Amino acid sequence: MRSAAVVLLSALLVAASPVSYQAGQQKWRAEYEQSLKAPTGWLSVAGLFWLHDGANQVGSDPGSDVVLPARLPGHAGVLHLARGKVVFENRELKADVSGHPDVVTMGDTSFTIIERGGKTGVRLRDPLAETRRNFTGCQWFTPDEKWRVNAKWTAYAKPRTIRITNILGMTDEEPSPGYAEFTAQGKTVRLEPVTEDDQLFFMFKDATSGKSTYGAGRFVYSAMPKGDRVVIDFNQATNPPCAFTAFATCPLPPRQNTLDLAVEAGEKNYGHH
Repeated sequence: MRSAAVVLLSALLVAASPVSYQAGQQKWRAEYEQSLKAPTGWLSVAGLFWLHDGANQVGSDPGSDVVLPARLPGHAGVLHLARGKVVFENRELKADVSGHPDVVTMGDTSFTIIERGGKTGVRLRDPLAETRRNFTGCQWFTPDEKWRVNAKWTAYAKPRTIRITNILGMTDEEPSPGYAEFTAQGKTVRLEPVTEDDQLFFMFKDATSGKSTYGAGRFVYSAMPKGDRVVIDFNQATNPPCAFTAFATCPLPPRQNTLDLAVEAGEKNYGHH
């Protein structure tokens, strides 16, 4: 869902004063934006190709199953898909669901294998992608400490399975360890996360979605709970990768994470989305 660099940036900011808190947020946001602009960041994602069983041609030839940029060879190789496994040049490629996908480099581009909803695909990254070259920068609400929430945490006796549908309509069942609850704008708010890279991963929509913020919702990570408390800093709420590239498979917030209030914190809408 997120690169390791972005996840690592989600560490909680403990401020000694409002000034240092603001400075910490600005530093975090600058590093987040740098991760987007990195040669292999989300802005470099330039293609998503679903594979069929058997031989899949890779190359810049427009008739290829995996189409590379025109500056690369017309025929660059063959990906073989059989029984859910992908082989390239006699080497089986690990998919992203392994946590450590294999990266195949061709010239200055690269690709990895992804698995979604029972389908296997190829995600192509190109440092010369139009989305990266034409990036105009992120827009943010002014950091406000009131949106750094110390929420009550209720752990489930055993993880509860929730349905997560992605932007392509594919649905998976993912475990949720519990829920966070807090009060904002006079309303009781409850959010149910999943876990990712030893953090809590909250997907949510609110009254700003589709207006000042991305219509499909936003993401925010937090450290694992300490006892019955968990800190959620909505000043670090970010757009899903789908806000920046058409070739992402972003998960959508589960219905229970639609909030009847405006979270005017974190990242605003990007571009024409």
